[in-house]
Amino acid sequence: MTPPGMVAAMVDPLTTRRLVHRALFLAIAAVILFLRLLPLSPGTGGLPGPDIFLALTLAWVLRRPDYVPAALIVAVILLEDLMFMRPPGLWSLMVLLGTEFLRRREQALRDLPFMLEWLVIGGVLAAMFLGNRAVLALVMVPQPGLGQDLLRLLATLAAYPVVVAASRLAFGLRRAAPGEVDALGHRL
Repeated sequence: MTPPGMVAAMVDPLTTRRLVHRALFLAIAAVILFLRLLPLSPGTGGLPGPDIFLALTLAWVLRRPDYVPAALIVAVILLEDLMFMRPPGLWSLMVLLGTEFLRRREQALRDLPFMLEWLVIGGVLAAMFLGNRAVLALVMVPQPGLGQDLLRLLATLAAYPVVVAASRLAFGLRRAAPGEVDALGHRL
């Protein structure tokens, strides 16, 4: 029988790092969801704030796609859909399509300067917001005004560099260097 301390030592560091970052991602999602549920604003006519969780998700997918699997992203966004009474699954689908688009191009985007990365993120965000609005319009579901959605998109895009910097400084999340390999010799 193996002592409990030995089991932790037998797990390779790459797997441990992935699991820790996935748990950290879930913890951050829970905190953001909790803060969004708090009744902090006195009225409803103010400017929409950024979707910090979406910016965080996009930043993590571009830096370490193995830390945020698609199922984890969809589960958290689906929970958000249910909590905020959005059409269940639609925004989850849009986020899944956007993150998988970025995940498939992560190696190509790895060498881009940050300004071009930011531009790509802006395009993906715009496609996600417009796709969501188009489907809602197609099935004639009431939706917020176009101005509100555009302001939320711009606020999320403006928050993206802050989220990237915070992820780098607080959690050490950085892009994999070209040619970087894990402990088993697999390319990152």
